[in-house]
Amino acid sequence: MTEREIMAFKDESGEKVDFEVVAKLKVESKDYMILAPLDGNEEDAFAFRVDIENGKPVYNFVEDEKEFEKVQNQYKAYTEKE
Repeated sequence: MTEREIMAFKDESGEKVDFEVVAKLKVESKDYMILAPLDGNEEDAFAFRVDIENGKPVYNFVEDEKEFEKVQNQYKAYTEKE
């Protein structure tokens, strides 16, 4: 059994929300993570681009439709291999 990777973020109201890392992907030389809230299900997952700023990872929600579509296609290919 693999250990789940959990990450915590703050929502708009400052409340801590825990997410499980569902997948780590590379699309066009950029790193992405698919995160699902622990209190939801995998269908509620979100895509985040992982940018490095000042040597530290910064997680940016993917809002651009074309970028999201590329990540979504890569995630579908990833899940089909699993």
